[in-house]
Amino acid sequence: MHNFDIKKVMEWLGYVLRCPICCIRYRLEQTKIIETTHDEFYGEASILIHSDCAKCKSSVMFNVEIRGPEVFSVGMVTDLTQADSSRFKKHGPILPNDVIGVHREIRKFKGDFISLFTQQQLP
Repeated sequence: MHNFDIKKVMEWLGYVLRCPICCIRYRLEQTKIIETTHDEFYGEASILIHSDCAKCKSSVMFNVEIRGPEVFSVGMVTDLTQADSSRFKKHGPILPNDVIGVHREIRKFKGDFISLFTQQQLP
């Protein structure tokens, strides 16, 4: 069995992960864990991290997977703030019916943005 010390993992990531825009190392105080899961029996963990670069102010989300001795990391530049990331985490996934509904609305749209965003007054 493995016991994951998330703080140690974060400190290690601070040495390894760099901003993809300006290549500076991330600071722990500008990094927030959005979600984490772990299975101590199999020695596996998954950590979703949001970090803001101290130098160029860009934001990046990282997904770090730990499987025994192996560590995998995927990052993407985002315009989400840490607050946005936490807020969206609370919502469920987008379902196929959601996509179909948006598609139907787009098909009905006639290109008139003014009336779309102008409140209709009720008689």
